[in-house]
Amino acid sequence: MNSAYSSVETTKTRTLVINALFIALTLVATMFINIKLPIMGNGGLIHLGNVPLFIAALVYGKKTGAIAGAFGMALFDLFSGWAAWAPFTFIIVGTMGYLAGLIAEKVPGKRVVVYTLAVAVALIIKIVGYYFVEVILYGNWIQPFGSIPGNVMQVVLAGIIVVPLAGRLKQRAGQL
Repeated sequence: MNSAYSSVETTKTRTLVINALFIALTLVATMFINIKLPIMGNGGLIHLGNVPLFIAALVYGKKTGAIAGAFGMALFDLFSGWAAWAPFTFIIVGTMGYLAGLIAEKVPGKRVVVYTLAVAVALIIKIVGYYFVEVILYGNWIQPFGSIPGNVMQVVLAGIIVVPLAGRLKQRAGQL
């Protein structure tokens, strides 16, 4: 048996399994751990789907972050009656995962600071992206402001959970 071939196949299989795992974790955390805020407009949805998304991005990189976010949360939209949001979610949350992972991979410095920066960039993408999607879907420039508190809360909460853990998880992932 060619050991180089075996190594390549193992790497491909491992990548596929990790991507599938984080898609599933993102979907489940978004679907089953959420609260709808009763405030103006669409209100906003607070969920913990950003936790596995950020773990995927910060620990496994930009591709896994993008895949976990795009597919995991877009599938949530499709399965839970928010299908009109799915294409937008795919792009917005995929971009969040990609850029958070890119920052984690490329920006030098203390990991906690870099990971916090990655989460902050993802937060800006989420707020701006969903604001304009709501403008498009609802035809109103004021109503989308009602979703901003929920978006901020869910990303900040995920950041508080993930940033302190990401370095340790990355070390353990490297040992596998």
